[in-house]
Amino acid sequence: MSPTQINNPLHGKTLEAILKELEAHYGWEQLALHVPINCFKKDPSIKSSLVFLRKTDWARKKVEELYLQLMTR
Repeated sequence: MSPTQINNPLHGKTLEAILKELEAHYGWEQLALHVPINCFKKDPSIKSSLVFLRKTDWARKKVEELYLQLMTR
């Protein structure tokens, strides 16, 4: 394991696992308020959200930041 990963709370977490935890905690409606992207607003699903987030770095970063905020509570 590289030294940069030791303190990385996202290390070992898949995007799918992060998204499922956020959806379970917030629900799609609240998630769309925190990260206003269409895949959370219109007919949301884990699958469609993963496709979008894997292609869109800025949105993935916002989702990861929200997850980190949730984990520090």
